Amino acid sequence: MKTNVSKAIGLFFRQQEFNWRSVKDYLLIIIGGFIQALGMNLFLVPANLVSGGISGAAQLLHHLFGWPIGLIVILGNLPLFIVGWRYLGGPKFALRTILAIISFSIFVDLLMYLLPVSGLTKDPVLNTLFGGILLGLGLGIVYLGRGTSGGTDILGRILNRKLGISIAMAYMLTDSLVVLLAGFVFGWEKALYGLIMIYVSGVVAEVASEGTKVVRTAMIITNKGDLVAKSILDELERGVTIIPAKGAYTQEGRNLLYCAVTISDVIRLKTIVHDVDPLAFMVIGQATEVMGEGFKPFAEG
Repeated sequence: MKTNVSKAIGLFFRQQEFNWRSVKDYLLIIIGGFIQALGMNLFLVPANLVSGGISGAAQLLHHLFGWPIGLIVILGNLPLFIVGWRYLGGPKFALRTILAIISFSIFVDLLMYLLPVSGLTKDPVLNTLFGGILLGLGLGIVYLGRGTSGGTDILGRILNRKLGISIAMAYMLTDSLVVLLAGFVFGWEKALYGLIMIYVSGVVAEVASEGTKVVRTAMIITNKGDLVAKSILDELERGVTIIPAKGAYTQEGRNLLYCAVTISDVIRLKTIVHDVDPLAFMVIGQATEVMGEGFKPFAEG
C-alpha cells in the first residue's frame, strides 16, 4: 500500500513543469493570494461584506461561530477541487490550485492578527470599492499564474472555458448566492453592497488577467483591394490579408481585406480607405486580444 502511494506521489510531481515559467506562475499565485487576503482583512471582514463563494461562506461561519476563515476555506474547497481536477487540467491544475488555496488561507488567518480589527475605514462605499479592487486584483494575478483561487472560482473558470462566459459574469453568477444568504446574517443593505463589490472584483480580475489594450479589427470590401492594401502596409505598417469574396446581390467578385489596428490608427485607416476607394464598404469591430507581429507576442498558456 505504501509503495503504491509513493509511486502515485512520485508520478504527480514528475508531471509538473518545474521550470522558470512554473516558478514565475507559483510566485504570481502566492502574491495574488496575499493581495486577496489583504483586501479581505482590511475591508471586507471589518465591514461585514461577504465576498461570495467558499470564502464568503467562511466569513459567515466565522461571524456566527468564530471559526478560522482560512481553515474553513481549505475544508470547503475539497469537493470543488475534485470537480476542477476533472475539467481544468488534472495535475497542473491541482498544484496551482492547492498553492492558491493554501496561500490565501494562511495569509487571511495570519493577517487577522497583524492588521487592525476595525480595518481602515467605516465607510461602506469605500470598503466596497477598495475591497472589490484588491480582491479582483489578487484574483487576476492568480489567473496570470494559470491558477484558480479555488472555491466557486473553479466553477467560474469552467463556465468561462466551456460556455465562453466572461470571467466577470461567471464570478457574479457563482458568488451571488452566498452574498444573498449573507443578507439574512448582516442585513440586506450589506448584501447589496456585497453584490456591487463582487461586480467590481470581477471586472478588475478580468482587466488584471487579460489587460486593457482593446484592438480594432477592420473588414474592407473594395474593388481596389491591392491599392488599399498597399496603402495600409506603407502608411500604417500593418499587415493585411486579402480574401476573395463575392457579393450576394450583385454576384460580382471583390476583395475583402482584413486587418487589425490599434485604436489610435482607426482614423488614419478610415482616411486611407476613403482616399483610395470612396465607394468601399468597411466594418470596424473590436478584439480583446491580438497576438503576433506588431502586437502582443505569443505566450504559453
